[in-house]
Amino acid sequence: MLVTYQPFLMPLTDTEKREAILKTWNLESTREVPFLIEIGYPHFATEEFYGDDEAELRWNERYHQERAEVDDYGLPNIKPNLGISVMAAAFGCEQRINNEADPWITPRIREANVADVFTLKKPDPTTNPIYKKAFARLEYLQSHSTLPLRLVNVPSPLVTASLIWEYTSFVEATILYPKEIHALLEVVTEATIEFVQLQLQRIRNLFTMGHEMWLTPPEVGLRVSDDTAALLSPKLYREFGVRYNAKIAEAFGGIVVHSCGELKHVLPVMMEIPNLRGIDLTIPQNSKWEVIKKSASGKTALNLRHYFWDHPQAGTDLVEYTRKLIEYFGRQGIFIQTSTPTVPEAVALERALHQFLGIR
Repeated sequence: MLVTYQPFLMPLTDTEKREAILKTWNLESTREVPFLIEIGYPHFATEEFYGDDEAELRWNERYHQERAEVDDYGLPNIKPNLGISVMAAAFGCEQRINNEADPWITPRIREANVADVFTLKKPDPTTNPIYKKAFARLEYLQSHSTLPLRLVNVPSPLVTASLIWEYTSFVEATILYPKEIHALLEVVTEATIEFVQLQLQRIRNLFTMGHEMWLTPPEVGLRVSDDTAALLSPKLYREFGVRYNAKIAEAFGGIVVHSCGELKHVLPVMMEIPNLRGIDLTIPQNSKWEVIKKSASGKTALNLRHYFWDHPQAGTDLVEYTRKLIEYFGRQGIFIQTSTPTVPEAVALERALHQFLGIR
């Protein structure tokens, strides 16, 4: 039977978009491959925003007002951004707020004081200054806006541990000090689960179970950023990644794992995580698409991300690149996430993507 791909005659409603997104998480067929176009460069928790809830709110509301011209599957919401180092800071790592990126972090553990991992305690939510700051930000944002909230940044246990423990030493320690690494990951995992649960108790209008823009409904599970995965061998990721992500999945009924970098070595092992509902890849950084297709396609949802700055060659045609992705990976269980520098470029890209991502 000949299948014809065409743009819709009428835009989808927000309810229809939500339904399509959930169907995609569930690996069900949809009338169109859900796609998301972000605008500009990343919004970091810089000095301008980290300590100023009002400025953070203004940025989020202005961003979605500008995005209103773009008819994709992105829905207005607020990101209560405190940076990916938020959990490491809660464990007492010193933060350096700056004007360039998310807060820089000073590790507490190095090879010289490895034994100190056994003294680390789970943060006390009633007194921890980072938790109190996060909860105050959530309350301010939801008291001053009707937009739903994402979660404060959710790093995987591996990412937080690699920030608490000096990065290079941490990777080496997965071989040299496995007992100490496990001790650190145990307490970090417990704290991460509790921190998210405490946020869920406080957020009155939740948008997504994560800190990025795709809608991840509670029935799907929790999205985590697991960038450290790309640096580990399959054996080490099974021991230190799968094991603790499985605890996250158990606590929240599922997990979606994001990782930047080349995942060809660890992706088959990542698929061993129980109730893995999705993998979020920076696809231009992955050279072995056949590994992704063989390991994950049709088994878990795939978010194929290619922001305009992810491409090694400037000026890459985002429409044609997206077309190649769909031709290779198919349509079912696929999300497309991309970006443009400006709103007019996003509008043009959105119209072009509708031309071949829709089906009827």
